[in-house]
Amino acid sequence: MCGGEGTRLRPLTFERPKPSISILNKPSVVHLIEHLSKEGFSEIVMTLGYMAEKIKDDLGDGSMFGVHIDYVYEHEKLGTAGGVKNAEKYLHGEPFIVLGGDHVLNLNLREMYRFHKINDAILTIGLLSIDDPREFGIADMDVNNRIHHFLEKPDAGDIFSNLASTGIYMCDQEIFDWIPENTKCDFAKDVFPALLAKDKKINGLLVSGDWTDVGSAAAYRQAQRWMLVSRPGTTIAGHFNTKDARIKGPLDIGYNVSIGTNSALVGPIVIGENTIIEDNVLIGPYTVIGSNCTIESNSKVLSSYIFNNIIIGNNSNVSGSIIDNETVIGQNCSLENGTVIGPRVVIGDNATIHSDVRIWPETVIKAGLNVKNDIIDPEYNS
Repeated sequence: MCGGEGTRLRPLTFERPKPSISILNKPSVVHLIEHLSKEGFSEIVMTLGYMAEKIKDDLGDGSMFGVHIDYVYEHEKLGTAGGVKNAEKYLHGEPFIVLGGDHVLNLNLREMYRFHKINDAILTIGLLSIDDPREFGIADMDVNNRIHHFLEKPDAGDIFSNLASTGIYMCDQEIFDWIPENTKCDFAKDVFPALLAKDKKINGLLVSGDWTDVGSAAAYRQAQRWMLVSRPGTTIAGHFNTKDARIKGPLDIGYNVSIGTNSALVGPIVIGENTIIEDNVLIGPYTVIGSNCTIESNSKVLSSYIFNNIIIGNNSNVSGSIIDNETVIGQNCSLENGTVIGPRVVIGDNATIHSDVRIWPETVIKAGLNVKNDIIDPEYNS
């Protein structure tokens, strides 16, 4: 399901849908399709809405990943269940799995499929025990895996369980009987309550591993971190130039990367092709740098996610930040933790961007400014 506009992820979703946001320098949805292929799911249906063609460009017909992909368009918002109903003609014949196109995970989906096949339930929900489930649906599940109560995004005082729905559902064909045609309908808000009210069987399955839906900047940073931790070792594509740099892996370094004198790289780190890291630069763990970037001398980049064609000026400090394409950071700048900088932003010398500030695309920050609040252009992309 890839229909949402990703408004909580702005400014990153003005020029791409959520599933096309890069993780480890390739679209998030590519990682998802690769995982599904590895798990043995070869027939995939994508429901598309916002910026649909970008997702098609990322995936093609699926053959490069060893799968076949059909695309179904939503011309109006149909909700999670309504989107599945819209794709019904592609889903006949056997149980199927529903996932969000913005999911990043390493869960054993084959185990969930097998569990559903041998148990008599219309629906099986993947559940994960988390500390704070208020942004998710929560389930009351008994020892026999049957769900008796489900509540979407509970308020404080209503949290009867910390078993949160991952939004991963195994569905029998009967589920289509519970979803109206051409009507907005959600699984959590509409279908689950209707099934439980009629005492229909819904199962839950506790899953283990890493999972998030990339619905916020914090979740995006977490997903990048998980993927970086799982890097198996150091890979260098070729034409790697370094002068007395101190390098500790794991690293994934693209073609034609240059690292200057006395710079230090401490992995896990991913660096795209044609990127230049000048002298006396510190690149810390859990950092991803895209292609055609320049990190000028005496700068520090720590736990940050730098997209493509970006310049970070001399003696600047970037910590826990996300920076979109073609942005220019001046000299002696400081970007604090949680900052999200849109594409083609220009930040002047000696500027400070305070923690958790978002800056809309094509904004110019004057030299020396302390930016403490979001800079939002209500006219952008309107």
